[in-house]
This record gives sequence, C-alpha cells and structure tokens, in this order.
Amino acid sequence: MAFKNLPIDALKKKIDEVIRFLSISLSIANAHTVDFYTRDVWSTFISASPDEVLRAVNSSNDRTGAAEEETDTTFGFCNTTKKLLDVPGLVRAAKAHSLSGLEVCVHLEELMDNLRLLTGDTTAGVSKGEIWDRRVPDEFMNCKKAHEVRAMSEVVNSLAKYCKVKQVIDVGSGKGYLCSFLSMQFNLQVFGIDSSSSNTHGAQERNRKLKKFSRAYQKNNRATKNHIPSNNAGDGTTEDKGLHVAPSESCASQEQVTGDISPSNKDTVCTVDQNDCDAGSGFLNMLSLDVVEDGSPRVHPSQLSEEEKEKRKRENLERKAREGKRSGSDDSLFSPLTSYVTAETELKMLITELEDAVLVGLHTCGDLAPSTLRMFSAKNELRAVCSVGCCYHLLSEEFDPDRQGCVDGVCGFPMSQFLKDQSYFCGRNARMSACLALERVSAGGGLPMESLFYRAVLHVILRDHYDCYKSEKRVGNVYSKASSFVDYVRRALRKLGLDDAKLSDSVIQSYHEHYSPRMNEMVAFNMLKVTLAPCIEGLILLDRLCYLKEQENVSHSALVQLFDPLQSPRCYAVVGIK
Repeated sequence: MAFKNLPIDALKKKIDEVIRFLSISLSIANAHTVDFYTRDVWSTFISASPDEVLRAVNSSNDRTGAAEEETDTTFGFCNTTKKLLDVPGLVRAAKAHSLSGLEVCVHLEELMDNLRLLTGDTTAGVSKGEIWDRRVPDEFMNCKKAHEVRAMSEVVNSLAKYCKVKQVIDVGSGKGYLCSFLSMQFNLQVFGIDSSSSNTHGAQERNRKLKKFSRAYQKNNRATKNHIPSNNAGDGTTEDKGLHVAPSESCASQEQVTGDISPSNKDTVCTVDQNDCDAGSGFLNMLSLDVVEDGSPRVHPSQLSEEEKEKRKRENLERKAREGKRSGSDDSLFSPLTSYVTAETELKMLITELEDAVLVGLHTCGDLAPSTLRMFSAKNELRAVCSVGCCYHLLSEEFDPDRQGCVDGVCGFPMSQFLKDQSYFCGRNARMSACLALERVSAGGGLPMESLFYRAVLHVILRDHYDCYKSEKRVGNVYSKASSFVDYVRRALRKLGLDDAKLSDSVIQSYHEHYSPRMNEMVAFNMLKVTLAPCIEGLILLDRLCYLKEQENVSHSALVQLFDPLQSPRCYAVVGIK
C-alpha cells in the first residue's frame, strides 16, 4: 500500500458534513460584491455589526460566542431569520469543515516515506533539502514556481519509480517549468501538452536555455568540488554571459485573488508572481519576459480557425520529425506539444512513442483539472496521476441552471456520482470565493477593497441615473488607471458607452461621501467570504477524490497538501495510483 486509503463510505460522510454546513452558509459566498449596496447585502445576511465580524474573523481562537442551543443558531446562523448572528460560531464551524479540520488529507511525508520504502529509494528519511543536488530550481525561476516545482517533482518522480515507468505526461504544461526540471533532474521522458502555441514555443526556448545553463553550472560545480578555478565563471564567455543579476528585495508572491473576478482580470488566479528569487545565478535574466503564465481559458478545437488547426498539426509533426533524428539524444527528454486535451483525447495520436506513464497537472485551470482525472481513469497506459487544480471560477457546473461552459455535455463539477445523484450545485460567485487565499489574508495580505468599493458604488450610480445597472457589460480594469473616484466613474461610464457628462463631479463625489462610512460593511463581508473559501475549495477537491475512489481501476487515491499555502494558495494535489 502506497499510502493510507480513506474508505469511500467515510469520505462520503465527510462530504455530507460539508454540504450540510454550506447549505446554510453558502449564500454569503454567492452574494456578489457588485450588488453590495444596491441589494443591501449586509442587512440581508448579517445580524451583527461589522466590528463584531472583524473581531471574530481576526481572532480565530475566539470562544466568546454563545453556544448554538442558547442562541437558537446553526453554524452561527439564526434558525428563525436565517441571518448570521453568532460570528465566532461560524468561524469555528468553517475551520471544522475545511480540509484540515476534516482530517481527510494524507501528510506529504507519509506519502513520500511509503513510496520510498516500497521502491527501495536510499533517500528515505533524508530531509527535503538534502535530496536535491545543487541545481535547485530557485536558480532559474521565481520563488513561487520554484517552490511548486521542487515539491511536485519529488512526488512525481517517486510515483514513476513506484509504477516502474519512465514517461511523464504534463497536461496544461504552460511554459514547461515542471517538464524541464523532471527531465533534467530525474532523467524522465516528459511530454508537455498545452493548448496555447505561444506557451509551447516558450517552453521549447526555455528548455534550450535551461540545458545550456545546466551544462555551465555542472562544469563550474565540478571545478569547485575539485578546487579548480573555473575559466568561465563570470568572465563574460558565451555560456556565462547574462547569467548574473542582483538579488531581489523580496520573494513574496504578488498573486492576489478577490471574490469578484471578472473576465478582464481572471488571469490573476492562474498567474505567478514576477518577483525574482534571491538565487544569485541570474537565470531569470534570460526568462524575465516569460515569467507570467498564460492564464486565459483553453480554446476548444471547434473554436479554432482552420489556419490555427493546420498550424498546430504542422508543429507537432515537425516536432516528431526532429525527435526521430535525435536518435536517443537527451535533448528529446522533454517534448512540448500543442493540443487541446480531454478525457477522450487519443494520446497515442499525439505521442507515437507512448509507453506507460504518470499523468500530472500543475495548476490546471478550470475544467482541465477534472479532465485530467477523467483521462487518468480512461487510459490504461496512465498508471498514476498527480493533479493540482486552480481557477475554480472557470469550472463548468452540470447542475448550473444556465449550463454555461460544459463542453460536449461534460462538466467540471461535480465529478463524483455521489454528488451527481444529489444534483449538487455550488454557484459561480461561490466558486470565485473558493479562489480566495485565507492564509495570505490572515498573514496580512489583505484584499483590494477600495477597487471593490468603487465598483459597488458605481453600481448604485448606474441604478439611480442610467437605469442599466443590470447591464452585462464589464467595467474591466478601470480602477488601476483612475486617479480618484470621480475619475474612476467617468472612465467606467465611457467604457460602458454611457454619457458621463450627465453627472457633475460634485454629484459623483457625493456618492463616495455617502457610502464611505459603510465601507467597513464590505470589508467585514468579504472577510466572511475568505473564511468560507477553504470549505468551498474542500468540497470541490473532495468531489474529485470521491470520483477516483468510485473508479474500479484505481487502487489508491488521496488528497495531499504539496505546497505552503502562503507561497502557493492552491496547495492540494489529488493523487491516484492504479
């Protein structure tokens, strides 16, 4: 046994517990901040003051709230009015119904120790820092991505050893950070598949530079070990040229996610920070223009032009031809491919040399994460899977009344038959709330509240003066360009195609002055969304785990926390073995 298996009946009980909690509290997460003042959201849902909410949320160990039987509440909500009354009670319930509170996750150390033991890996018991040679990924990527690649590559390599395979397929591979590291560090043959041709080209170029850097590093490292000065260490020769930059001031990620993500700024969920790591090697010098991943939704083949389809086909054929000429050269260990993949994708049509493999996905957006798990179940040649999803707001829901986003009738949520039988529906605003990062906010990361406040007050102005506050048009990223609230409103009105001359500056400013004293309501309400975020994310991930446990050909499956949530908020991996 690779790791301790949670029985499916026990898992279903945990899912039912979360569903019961969310059946009462999910209405808060589904309330849209844009409607905060036009629909008087605060008094609709809350029977406490903003100060009470902020005190309870900021003091998560607060036990001063009245017991449920004394206040006639359930999870902090009044049984009569259905409004939130006992805020500390809600905070405690949210912690109890998060993944950590439910105690459903396998510890990373337990997973790794068991895999090493079963494969006879001599690194068993060695600390993480000692497992890697000195070519750690921090030397050629930013801190967040380095942290993710280091942790995930160790798990993937151990899964490959356990399953006795040498191939890895990375879906949604982006610019190929994980692929390059797996191929160079562990000598695995990696196929990176991404629907964006620009990502594929970027991965090819990055891999070429990484190999060049790796050879230079190994040469210098051997010279250092032998106490022989390296002739090209910092002398400006070809292999060393441009490899040094000054250490950056901060390794903190700039990734920020709000509870109200519009299509204009959704990339913030899938992008990585652009801060350099204090690595000293400066490999980021060559990669600085490519650090940000492409976070746009995948484009289904039916939406591609004939020209783009032919281009992708030609590029993949050319790639295969190049590999045939290399005759086993290590340059072919990582092969980027451009393709839109689903569970029905014939991998052997994309990868002619396909053997048994481990399937991986590092922060696969929206429906690509569930598609990865479905592909794992459907393909006999896929022996293990390690999937870390993100961008829950881009998930399609089968029981969404609008049924938007489902491709060929296959939706991203729910996956398990257990939740399908209940016709469970979460809601887009709740899924956006699931993208919030509780640990970062708790550590002082904060939320971009002024921009949300501006947008909510703009909604009031649209209602009062333009009778179009329900317009489907999006304001977009106007806030970052505005110098004041008045400037923001005027820019937004023009973007919406409305006559901004209809309102004077004083009228616009009067709305700001009227609602500013109530901004604390919005701050407190969004902190409640942050508190509920781990529970919503947990339900989505438990559904994926339950799906794997329902598959007869999957022998082991688990949720594992791979990353530090402060560095990488989407930190949980779904791991499965056949």
